[in-house]
Amino acid sequence: MVVESERLYARRYTLDDEAAFFRLNSDEVVMRYIRPPKSREDSHLFLLENLRFYEEHPGLGRWALVEKNTGAIVGSFSLLFLENTNDVHIGYALLQEHWGKGYAAEIVKAGLRYVFNELKLPTLVAVTYPDNIPSQKVLLKNNFKLAGTHLEDGLENPLYRLDRSDYEMS
Repeated sequence: MVVESERLYARRYTLDDEAAFFRLNSDEVVMRYIRPPKSREDSHLFLLENLRFYEEHPGLGRWALVEKNTGAIVGSFSLLFLENTNDVHIGYALLQEHWGKGYAAEIVKAGLRYVFNELKLPTLVAVTYPDNIPSQKVLLKNNFKLAGTHLEDGLENPLYRLDRSDYEMS
């Protein structure tokens, strides 16, 4: 277990999670604001890439997000390097049937404790698509501030930042 909240925990993916990983990463609606959906083969390769990442970057990665009371994988939670920077960014994706339960805000809050208390990072960033209002609300609820934009795939996406000092004051 890497990150834990009241109803959820995040743990490393394993090869046994391949079906759930594919279900999440192939869903066009879930992936709409993240990346293009993946085929079964591409999802398998992506899972292997994620498993290697754990060894190369201890403390960071893309993890299975598990509902405590059922043991079911409900999504993904990640702390990864933001493309072309040294900044770590937070990310999450939930299967559609778990939208609207407050899981995103809950796991982001738990992730902040991990980032600032365990990893001791000075800052954390997040990037959303301009029209991903629900994710922007989750970030603002967790005290992130709009800090500019990040160019990704030719799009200028809002960049949010939370510094340790602002986290400690909240």
